[in-house]
Amino acid sequence: MQANRQTQESRSHQAQAARLLLQANLAYGESNSNGLSHIQRLKARQECRGYLEEVNVLNPGNAVALGLLGRVEMDDGQLEKAHALFTASLDAQPGQTQQYANLGYWALKTERPALAEQHFLQALDCDRQSAAAFCGVAHSKQVQGQFDVAYLHYRRLLEAGAEWNSVYSGMLTCAQHLAVDKADSDLALDAIALLKHEGLPHQEIGRFVGAIIRQQYDLDNPKAEIFLDAACEDELLILALQNTLMPDPAVEELVVMLRRAILAEVAQTVELRDELQQLALAIAQYADRTGYALAAEDDEERLVGAVNDSLKAQFVMGEAQDALIGSLMISSMYGALFHQEFAVQLGQWNPVDWPLALQPVLAASYYHRAEEEGIKQCFDEKAEELSLDKTDVPQAWPAWSKLAYRAESSLKSIMATELGLEANNLPDTLRIMVCGAQSGQRAMELASYLADVEVIAVDESLANIAKATRMAAESEVSNIVFWPWSIAQQFVADGHKVHWVEVGRLPSPAMTELSLAALVNSASGSGAIVHLHTAIAEQTAGDLQMRKLIAEHSLQPTRSTLRQLRRMVLTNRQDATWQKLAQEDDFYSLGGCRDRWFRPQDEAQLKDLMAMVSNEVEWKLVKARDEDGHSLATRPVQTQIQAEALGSEVQSVMGQNLSVYFQRRR
Repeated sequence: MQANRQTQESRSHQAQAARLLLQANLAYGESNSNGLSHIQRLKARQECRGYLEEVNVLNPGNAVALGLLGRVEMDDGQLEKAHALFTASLDAQPGQTQQYANLGYWALKTERPALAEQHFLQALDCDRQSAAAFCGVAHSKQVQGQFDVAYLHYRRLLEAGAEWNSVYSGMLTCAQHLAVDKADSDLALDAIALLKHEGLPHQEIGRFVGAIIRQQYDLDNPKAEIFLDAACEDELLILALQNTLMPDPAVEELVVMLRRAILAEVAQTVELRDELQQLALAIAQYADRTGYALAAEDDEERLVGAVNDSLKAQFVMGEAQDALIGSLMISSMYGALFHQEFAVQLGQWNPVDWPLALQPVLAASYYHRAEEEGIKQCFDEKAEELSLDKTDVPQAWPAWSKLAYRAESSLKSIMATELGLEANNLPDTLRIMVCGAQSGQRAMELASYLADVEVIAVDESLANIAKATRMAAESEVSNIVFWPWSIAQQFVADGHKVHWVEVGRLPSPAMTELSLAALVNSASGSGAIVHLHTAIAEQTAGDLQMRKLIAEHSLQPTRSTLRQLRRMVLTNRQDATWQKLAQEDDFYSLGGCRDRWFRPQDEAQLKDLMAMVSNEVEWKLVKARDEDGHSLATRPVQTQIQAEALGSEVQSVMGQNLSVYFQRRR
């Protein structure tokens, strides 16, 4: 009788444990749902933990519960506890695919990708169909730098229907490292899939897409025939022009040639036929992204001038909107509509009043520029632009459209898990200052994906500040502001402190009244983190020669001058002086060229900053990474930084492209 009662109680406990496990799994799923806020996900994680604790009381040593609790601990940054729980789960029930996969992700978190790969392969030995384990192998290969192998793994996952954000994001990351040396239809289809997928930073695969187009059109062959009608039907070319900037001189020449062919046909037929319109609109978007760097011959300039005069007359005559559309398409391939004499008349229509296909071009060429001009009026620095011709006003750079994919997290958890710091005593909301934010992609990512921060993004380019402010408003990111250095300096002078300083592009020598080291020192409270890079970009032989030419001839950064300097480089791009410069992303935008040559980064600012953080009484190096993202031993790096600051003849840390994190001691 008693044995029967015990059996019934045991079955009752097992049933209750099973119900609790189901609830725990549902709560854990919610804790990783991108559709919920960070606070909601933390609450779901706590609920999951509570259910699992009840399971442990009813059924101690339950293998599934141990494994799921390990996932909860790993998400909370308790990596040692997580490893012990995964191992205990496997001891209780050997051969679990899920636990080997969990150990794989644990190894990735602890920066051991080779070990991670072993665990994922063990998971696949248990279940050959496990997409999560196969995806883990891909992630491991990627972190180990085996980008081609990882890329093929991601492709297989997509073919199998595992269309997860992490798969697309991993594939895009790998694509940036692939060399394309022949026409490949599979790669072209991959590129189309990536460019069509919303939420990916398409601007980061411009080089990959450009290389595919270079091979498809045989652009290395001077006798290759290019057909305008074929280009109009090329889905990859159209998507690339709409979404990326391709840093390839041959691709730039292709775009210039296609644009000229469209204009020539219109000049002959006095009509922009329907088949050409999508390509014309895509070229207009691309030209805007380059800051209108694309060279145009004199006859093209005359024809476009006539088109603009005609548009001006049409506005005077009060012609209907439909009668303007073809001419606006042609005009926007060569210059911003906001800069034209008829720009004021365009304002009578709202963006949504135009045909759907035309709206992205009108937005980039007119409406966004108008909005950004309004933002600039709020800052004293706008006075410096008042004497410039409209076409010479600096353009924002880099030209980005989407943020990189990240799972939402918190800065406190990153400080605990990535840097091993105590974060419990920090306030609910932490303040980050991004110095040299440029047009704001990195700053926006921090504001968007960290739930416990407010971000102050600082830059010396008013164009960058205006663009980033507009994009933040469009994206409804409210925990970020974009300021010029003058306002940031006043903010710090008023006694405000920040918990994290991120150093991006360094100020230029034109910022004579700014000391970055002094600003960072004043802004950093006790325990604050300073994250900086030890290398300075934009230092090719071509850049140095260009700055020398500019100084010798007192050149000004007008559109005409920048185009002439670019043309000189492109004409002589096989010359050793210019070769590397012609491969740089920045070179393919007038905004990028202007920054590199007329507002270069000031090396003295980085030296002063490095000297400041080398003081081990005030600052402690808590993490150092190489350019591949691998962690380095901090002691040798700290010793090298200190020796360099004291003038010792050691190998300079500057130029090694390290990512270093310092914490203020007091």
